[in-house]
Amino acid sequence: MYAMQYRITLPADYDMNVIRHRVETKGPLLDDFPGLGLKAYAISERGVDGATVNAYAPFYLWAAPDAMHRFLWGPGFQGLVQDFGRPVVEHWPGLALARGRAAAAVPRAATRHTETVPAGADPAGAVEGAVQELRRRADADGVHSTAVAIDPRGWELVHFTLWEHAAPRAEPGDRYQVLHLSAPGLDALPEGRQW
Repeated sequence: MYAMQYRITLPADYDMNVIRHRVETKGPLLDDFPGLGLKAYAISERGVDGATVNAYAPFYLWAAPDAMHRFLWGPGFQGLVQDFGRPVVEHWPGLALARGRAAAAVPRAATRHTETVPAGADPAGAVEGAVQELRRRADADGVHSTAVAIDPRGWELVHFTLWEHAAPRAEPGDRYQVLHLSAPGLDALPEGRQW
């Protein structure tokens, strides 16, 4: 499993209905994309749920890197580049995935929380702790699914969770609205540890 996200920050006065329309018309195009576990069409809207900026920030889980490459070098992503410029695409090896009690619901919110593994910490222990945290988070009310990935270059853990409704106020990290979920291969992604 591979996780991926790009975040396009938009002007403070940007009409977010442009993004809503884009997702409404183009989102279903990935509903059957081979190798895609899920794509959460996430946005933050300035002044909504604590967001300080407008942003389009979709998050992906891929079954394998070849599917991710087909998307990045294909017409869908090239259209985004033409419309918004080339964003930085963050991508990470996936560590674990868990489905929550609300897995049958359509998620309407997401959170992304990152944490750096301290320089003196055992990375294997930090990863095991993140996997345990994933299991705890999956049991929380309203969780659709949750994943954890790692950037071994900077030793940063990335926790991404989809929520049936708004995330609890105590949930750390960036908060997003989810406008659409393409999940053609979510059921095929193995739950639990990815090694």
